[in-house]
Amino acid sequence: MDIIKRKNTFFIVSLAIILLGIIFMITSSLNFGIDFTGGTLLQINLDKKIPVSEVREITDSIDKDADIIHAGDEKHEIIIKTAVNMNHEDRMDLFSKFKAKYNLKDDALVSQKKFGPAIGEEIRNKALIAIIIATLGMLLYITFRFELNFGVSAVVALIHDILIALAVYAIFRLPVNSSFVAAMLTIVGYSINDTIVVFDRIRENLKKMRKDKYEDIINKSISQTIVRSLNTSFTTLLAITCLYVFGVEAIKDFALPLIVGVLVGTYSSIFIASPVWYMLRKRVSTRNNYNPNKV
Repeated sequence: MDIIKRKNTFFIVSLAIILLGIIFMITSSLNFGIDFTGGTLLQINLDKKIPVSEVREITDSIDKDADIIHAGDEKHEIIIKTAVNMNHEDRMDLFSKFKAKYNLKDDALVSQKKFGPAIGEEIRNKALIAIIIATLGMLLYITFRFELNFGVSAVVALIHDILIALAVYAIFRLPVNSSFVAAMLTIVGYSINDTIVVFDRIRENLKKMRKDKYEDIINKSISQTIVRSLNTSFTTLLAITCLYVFGVEAIKDFALPLIVGVLVGTYSSIFIASPVWYMLRKRVSTRNNYNPNKV
């Protein structure tokens, strides 16, 4: 498998997806969930577990995209989050529909409130700071353990993963919420693990294959680690897919970006990170002055 020879193809595919995502972001923006846009929240005790589909028969008249999750030890409570800014009268009118259908008392309305986008802005800012700190930390760690070129390549792969995930969410109008942010932070750690495995093998082979070209060393290193990477990703995807298929709405919101992230992270660790390192290494050094003790 000659990854380096086909590196431009992989770069073009990634760039095309990212550019398409940017176009969608510019024309229609990301589909931010109510965690970022603000809206209304109601928590109601129904005295028994009611299917989400049945709850939606009532909430669809207000907002067909409302988030509905079960709460409480026995899942008797439901939490309704909608981007619609409902005043007190509207909130009580919605509660009265549940009250009439399920013969509820007034104290069944556990809580009800409006919340603004300020909370979402705080989440977004903290998430951005967390990603920047995590990225810088990984850059320093990989630079210390390997060399600067490995660190820069790993960071490029991380940025690639985040941009691809955002592009997918922009293209398919998937909701970007706090679960998405949490999943992205998780993927940053997962993706770097796969990348380090490949880089570690490249470092070992650089010392063993002193007379070989960089292209051959990288291709052999990827061939030696690709089965491990694919098997790890497959088992991870299997577990996450089960969470998405059988989980409740809140779990699905977290599992979906994880699925996207694992796929993209596996792709970048094989087809993006190593070719980027190859380009950097070829630019700053030649095979003749290479010193394996620095790697």
